[in-house]
Amino acid sequence: MAPPVLTHLGKHTVARFMREAWQRRPLLIRRALPAFVSPVTREQLFELAAHDDVESRCVSAFRGHWRLAHGPFERSMLPPLARRNWTLLVQGLDLHLPAAHELLQRFRFVADARLDDLMASYATDGGGVGPHVDSYDVFLIQAHGRRRWRISGQRDLGLVDGLPLAILADFRPSAEWVLEPGDLLYLPPGVAHDGVALGECITLSVGFRAPAWQELVEPWFLQQADRTRLAGRYGDPGAPPTRRPGRLPAAMVEETWQRLSRLQPRRSDAVEMLLAQLTEPKPQVIFDRPRRPPDFAAFSLAAARGRLHLHADPRSRCLYAGRRFAINGEVCPPTAFDPRLPRLADARQLDADSLRAAPTALLQLLHEWLVAGWLHAAKE
Repeated sequence: MAPPVLTHLGKHTVARFMREAWQRRPLLIRRALPAFVSPVTREQLFELAAHDDVESRCVSAFRGHWRLAHGPFERSMLPPLARRNWTLLVQGLDLHLPAAHELLQRFRFVADARLDDLMASYATDGGGVGPHVDSYDVFLIQAHGRRRWRISGQRDLGLVDGLPLAILADFRPSAEWVLEPGDLLYLPPGVAHDGVALGECITLSVGFRAPAWQELVEPWFLQQADRTRLAGRYGDPGAPPTRRPGRLPAAMVEETWQRLSRLQPRRSDAVEMLLAQLTEPKPQVIFDRPRRPPDFAAFSLAAARGRLHLHADPRSRCLYAGRRFAINGEVCPPTAFDPRLPRLADARQLDADSLRAAPTALLQLLHEWLVAGWLHAAKE
């Protein structure tokens, strides 16, 4: 069973937080997660950082010189624990540790369309990534040890030249706090901030992307170029001789504009674009296909007998809008829509009762996704 979605962050109701702070202002919440237990240990982070399918980075500031290295890292490649001023960052923690995935599920009071991932930052004393600005919303949860955070509302976001990291050249903090386990700091996009470890610590970052419009529409334009076929060819029969051959003919401009104006996007194009873009897994995500998946006949029989329970792989992204549904970048046509699919996206599972009377077309889709490793089955 999925963990309950948070209704409170400390003394703040989630509804009040969303109304007053979300996308508006930074907010420190002491003991936001009472009885909080870190979903990851230092040893687990080091182990994950050694894997090819895990995105990891090591940031150090030894003798005042910033360095950035990308994983995977064998343990011998990381600095010694006794050395100050270094940080190990591990992205997508929720994709690899069940406890981290469960923590992330508690933040589903924000739409999945905005969700990025859960990142862990392990740091020795003095470690950090320098003062910087993020383009996404983030909940910074102190999981182990202590970290000092400073923030600024400054508009000067100029960067230090020649560094491998985007570090602000003139950081002017206006507020400062020390976070302890269970404390949470929310930051909307664009707020300058700097976190420094006070002794060994682990900080978790629940990130919610605020995608740039350019990032969203570029794939759609490429898709339109593949789909669109404009018949015919430009012509200008009867055109008079020109005395200004270097000027673009007004008739050519008008004809071209008329052709382009017919390509106006529809609302359904926006829906399909968002579904495809926001469910696309990150490049390093690899799904584990089942070694011996059931054939479709056995799969259908288990569903008909009420013995089939399906749940989405933690790495799968599912979204829906109206009668459109997408999973992992694949948008299903409206004719394939079934009311059970939104339930799969919301609950991340389909129970045996809902599958008992499922139509063949839906079962075929679900079976394909199970074979691909996007869904997993449990007999009941």
